[in-house]
Amino acid sequence: MIDIVHIGLGPLGQMMVRSAVARGTFRIVAAVDSDPAKIGKDLGEFCDIAKLGVPISGNLGEAIYGKSPQAAVVTTVSSLAAFEPQVAQLAKARLPIVSTCEELFYPWRTQSALAKRIDQICRDGGIACVGTGVNPGYLMDFLPTVLTGLCQKVTGIRIWRIQDASVRRIPFQQKIGAGLTVQEFEARHKAGKLRHVGLPESVDFLAARMGWKLDRTTESLEPVMAEREIPGGYKPIAQGMARGVQQVGRGFVGNDEVITLTFKAAVGEPESYEEIRIEGEPTFSSRIAGGINGDIATCAVTLNVVRSILQAGPGLKTMADLAGPSWFTDRK
Repeated sequence: MIDIVHIGLGPLGQMMVRSAVARGTFRIVAAVDSDPAKIGKDLGEFCDIAKLGVPISGNLGEAIYGKSPQAAVVTTVSSLAAFEPQVAQLAKARLPIVSTCEELFYPWRTQSALAKRIDQICRDGGIACVGTGVNPGYLMDFLPTVLTGLCQKVTGIRIWRIQDASVRRIPFQQKIGAGLTVQEFEARHKAGKLRHVGLPESVDFLAARMGWKLDRTTESLEPVMAEREIPGGYKPIAQGMARGVQQVGRGFVGNDEVITLTFKAAVGEPESYEEIRIEGEPTFSSRIAGGINGDIATCAVTLNVVRSILQAGPGLKTMADLAGPSWFTDRK
């Protein structure tokens, strides 16, 4: 049994709590959320499961007083800058960190100064820290690098993650712009409030693992439009409104496009799938028909990485630095 403190109780955090309890491999000994409306409530009851006897606290020190968690599972923010103060608190408490912060996954090019600072905070605190999840964290970055282990030579990596977003949680559907007019979509895009976070980090991770020095990277984003009324999702979507987003991240060595990542998430998408194509010697494709539910997989990957982070030395880690994550149990 691994004792953990859970931090952040939005929709994903609540699902993470339910997943951890259902596994029977984790014991949540403390929980933290800054929302005054949540403080003092029983964690289990708040997450719509049986009472756990763990009150939700407003700060880490109060939450873990007299307790000995082995690691922290953090589901709070996507921004690396916003996450830095949380790292400092957890490092002071000597708690290894597994977080779903997308920009934490591989920030060494996009935010190198901040990444170095977080790495030093972790080293000074003697803890390991990693950003992970299903994407970024696994399907469009870590898993493809594992598949290249079959190759004598790799000249290109192409990845497609296509998903029907109607089965995803409401904040995810809102994040991809489902149900917005074209004007609303563009306004939110320009404000930086509408996109899948983490695609550039996935491109950089892949390049680093392949040993490719990229001369440039690009990222495009456009709405996926409804050609008819879409009844699914968290609200009806009229014809001519956005039902989701398509983003493409690219990495170039010279004029050669060596990495292409296509992420498409839209309500009413007719076919969901994950596909990885490795070009080289040999060239091959791997396809997961029906796709992977991102919410379920994000919880699974995050919890499965906890065991790996406990085995890691101090510093800011990537998924490639850790013992390969897998499902595990201590039930006999």
